[in-house]
Amino acid sequence: MKSRSVFILTPMFTWRGLLLLGAGLLCSEAVAEPSRPRAIVIIYADDIGYGDLGAYGAHRVKTPHVDRLAREGLRFTSAYATSATCTPSRFALMSGEYPWRRAGTGILPGDAPLIVDLDRATLPSVLRSAGYSTAIVGKWHLGLGAHGQTLDWNEPVAPGPREVGFDYSFIMAATADRVPCVYLENQRVVGLDPRDRLRTSYADPFPGEPTGVSIRSQLKLDWSHGHNQAVVNGIGRIGYHTGGRAAQWIDEDMADTFTARALQFIERERARPFFLFFAAHDIHVPRVPHPRFAGQTGMGARGDAIVQFDWAVGEILAALERHGLTRDTVVILTSDNGPVRDDGYKDRAVELLGDHRPAGPLRGGKNSRFEGGTRVPFIVRWPARMRPGVSDALVSQVDVVATFAALTGQKLTPRDAPDSLDVGSALLGESPVGRPYVIQHNGQLALREGRWKFIETSSASPFQETTATETANAPEPQLYDLETDIGETRNLASAQPERAQAMAEKLDAMRRAGRTRTP
Repeated sequence: MKSRSVFILTPMFTWRGLLLLGAGLLCSEAVAEPSRPRAIVIIYADDIGYGDLGAYGAHRVKTPHVDRLAREGLRFTSAYATSATCTPSRFALMSGEYPWRRAGTGILPGDAPLIVDLDRATLPSVLRSAGYSTAIVGKWHLGLGAHGQTLDWNEPVAPGPREVGFDYSFIMAATADRVPCVYLENQRVVGLDPRDRLRTSYADPFPGEPTGVSIRSQLKLDWSHGHNQAVVNGIGRIGYHTGGRAAQWIDEDMADTFTARALQFIERERARPFFLFFAAHDIHVPRVPHPRFAGQTGMGARGDAIVQFDWAVGEILAALERHGLTRDTVVILTSDNGPVRDDGYKDRAVELLGDHRPAGPLRGGKNSRFEGGTRVPFIVRWPARMRPGVSDALVSQVDVVATFAALTGQKLTPRDAPDSLDVGSALLGESPVGRPYVIQHNGQLALREGRWKFIETSSASPFQETTATETANAPEPQLYDLETDIGETRNLASAQPERAQAMAEKLDAMRRAGRTRTP
């Protein structure tokens, strides 16, 4: 309770006193801390780095709406996605299970089958059971259809978001650089002409269809590596397609399209509890911001896409305020992995970077087990129950399932969310202590425990060649003291072999255990 009144009845108690007592109880009730939120909104950015937002130190790109959210909420400085790429991070957030425990949870093509286990609880199914209307708007990238099924985009596409627990969905199947380049609303491709059947392939081109190689000189956004197969909206993609012309998206309008659907859902569900998962795509390639954002940063398309993302955040916050939902809505803003600059298109993200540091003080980025790969922005706001501030509590996105299950009074079975811990006291700012450790993943694993970070050995390349990202792969173990060396520049494994060995053994034990949550 934010306030509590104590009343003592005496013989002199009068009807006037009773009225005053009633008024006092009403006022006390009005400021009571709710046991559960009226609404929940998760804003999941794509490829936003630790240093990409004003609240985390960026100055060349302005993000006033995100910064406002940080001022009004709790800004975390030691929060992590589980993985350094998108599909596995999204899998962990939805399922409460580390993706490295499962085969097939790497970056998926657009025609991959659903990888979420329908026999276990998920974040949306937990909240739906708690009485919330659930929706996902934006990027999906967790597969669609059943294993062994050849997807027919001209028919209802299932299983997918609905079976995972979302009552409403308006999604792209994978990413904007992969076919199919269409939206799906509640299992059906939006705007599809039945006379122009849509087909896709990640193996063979369709005869007569142009590619990013055959018409390269005509592309409005050239490619630097890959991204040279099907051409949609003048941009080369990964994978081939034919048909479905009327349903193809226009990249410049994507942020407006997703944001409009999110606002419509809030408007429609404003009178009852709801959960909105808003999965933005702006900073992921191809970066083609709307013309009203182009040129706003001087950093090219990547910087302008960050401004566009901030605009979408502002629209969602304004909608909550307009409907009187701000005070009792939990808003979480975070990202699926760290930043990447050249990720396949010649959009001058490298040349125009200037002194902007997408990962802030951290080393590495997307595709890396260094901190820049998985330590991400994480902001939580719930005015009815939380005080603004900054927290260094250790938290991971894999914990979202168990935390919201506890917050909404739902029970998880022993099979559900095997790696998800209830860290509600840390997320709500009630404790400076989060989970005891985090596991970071990009092919191999790394372990952060307190101030110490251990990276297990790997024979893979120390660089992700196409993106020039340090992967943290090395044939010898690595140990860093993040309290004195946040940039991971001094490997202390040889100086402290006992600590390195103990952390290696702990990491191996957690890998072999098959779960980390005690049922």
